[in-house]
Amino acid sequence: MEWFNVGRIVNTHGIRGEVRVISTTDFEDARFAIGSKLAAFKKDDKRPIWVTVESMRRHKNFILLTFEGMHNINLVEPFKEGLLKVTMDQLAEDELEENEYYYFEIKDCEVFSEEGERIGVITDILQTGANDVWEVKGAKKMHYIPYIEDVVKEIDVDNKKITIHIMEGLL
Repeated sequence: MEWFNVGRIVNTHGIRGEVRVISTTDFEDARFAIGSKLAAFKKDDKRPIWVTVESMRRHKNFILLTFEGMHNINLVEPFKEGLLKVTMDQLAEDELEENEYYYFEIKDCEVFSEEGERIGVITDILQTGANDVWEVKGAKKMHYIPYIEDVVKEIDVDNKKITIHIMEGLL
């Protein structure tokens, strides 16, 4: 089965079974909604434990979750440093709008200028308030490309190729 990371459990929070999660998904509200089913993987374990989100709230840069039937710190402590994942079938339930992509579709894409010059490969996606910024590892240095219409001209996820317009000061 193919799994996709949606969050990393970094710690527990309080004594009532709440976990502190760093999100790695672009659909936080849907993915961590009350009633959502997630596969929890303990650190260094390949077997999922299915959990259902009972509550979700934001606290600083974290998402705090509780799972149904796990209202004690001792029940969630083993998940610390583990991952929350979903299946491809769960991803397919989400309807993407035009010009929206999953992170896994964008990561590892090669980036080229409109003139055909290879800029590098997308290694990470940074979420800023206004728009995502793609971290592109070039031959000599890292580049940061904003995902905005003026810059990103073509995305071909099937061929893992992205064409950008190089504006003054961009690279």
